Amino acid sequence: MPVCPLAAVRDRIVLGRPLPFSVRDPSRVLLLARGQIIHDEQHLAELFVRGAVVDAGELVASVRQRQEEPALRMARLPSDWSRTQQDVRQALLTEPGQLAAAVDSATDILLNLIDCAPEVALSQIVRQPESMAGHYGVSHSIHAATACLMASRYLDWDSNSQRRAFQAALTMNLGMLDLQARLASQVSPLTAQQREHIHNHPLRSMEMLGAAGVTDADWLQAVLQHHELPDGTGYPRGITDVAELAEMLRFADVYTARLAARATREAMSALQAGRELHQMAEASPLASALIKAFGIFPPGTVVKLASGEMGLVVKNGEKAHQPLVVSLTNAAGEPRMTLATRDTANEGHRIVSILTQEALPLRLSDERIASLIGAAG
Repeated sequence: MPVCPLAAVRDRIVLGRPLPFSVRDPSRVLLLARGQIIHDEQHLAELFVRGAVVDAGELVASVRQRQEEPALRMARLPSDWSRTQQDVRQALLTEPGQLAAAVDSATDILLNLIDCAPEVALSQIVRQPESMAGHYGVSHSIHAATACLMASRYLDWDSNSQRRAFQAALTMNLGMLDLQARLASQVSPLTAQQREHIHNHPLRSMEMLGAAGVTDADWLQAVLQHHELPDGTGYPRGITDVAELAEMLRFADVYTARLAARATREAMSALQAGRELHQMAEASPLASALIKAFGIFPPGTVVKLASGEMGLVVKNGEKAHQPLVVSLTNAAGEPRMTLATRDTANEGHRIVSILTQEALPLRLSDERIASLIGAAG
């Protein structure tokens, strides 16, 4: 990728303010994510000495972003998510000596994107758009981490606990990322070696984090226990006293996996996945928070209304089953020339069914969906 020296864009850096672009070393390894902060001249000077560079395309985009309308900025988010997935992949697969710092940088990148537009983040998980295609182990880690963050915010956890939940989910499958990617397209039964790898991956993931210098005991414990069950039938140790954060990770892992298609099954709707999670852990406030944070019809869901119109959910409503929908067709199923917003709390516009994306008489790009969500405010 074309780059330019960080020193050449010194005028674009304001100490103590979020960076408008990412900073990398000469070998293109991420040093600071867009949105992170350079606090003082000494830190900046150290980056100059290291020969830090900036991606030229990202620099141009940051200049344009200053002048863009909010809807245009929203339309750029899918490409930002796609680019970020590559950064996260690099972070999760990096060597042990750089893993902890890389995970911190990846966390900052992702949190910046999520905070920019939480509904778009949810739609990325619900729709599994083509722009996020790639390494399933990495994308699933991002989705599970996002789900944990949303649930922890719904439960009003403090900011440190939210970040811990996010990072624990992001790293819980470090020990089997590549196997996880292969299994997404595998149709044959698991081999004995694969079963063993799966059984041992929580311990392996915890060991990798420890070797990388992660010392947060709650984080490490959650990663180790995220497949344990209260009845002792989980793994790798079959314990019954499972930590709260580990349960959160397990629920997010299961829920977001249901939303992704596999070679052996289609993706579930959020409604179906929520029902399964509710049956699995009916009495758990953690599972309940996860379901409520997404809603029954999360942003990005295509639905049919009682009026006959078809539309896209763009925002959760006050009640889980009554979101805000942008109507894309008229009652006859014909594309609308002028879009209309429908409050599904209105009986005439209540949701009567969930549709596949292919059911719409028009194609919605990732950029278009993000713009529609952004317009809903």
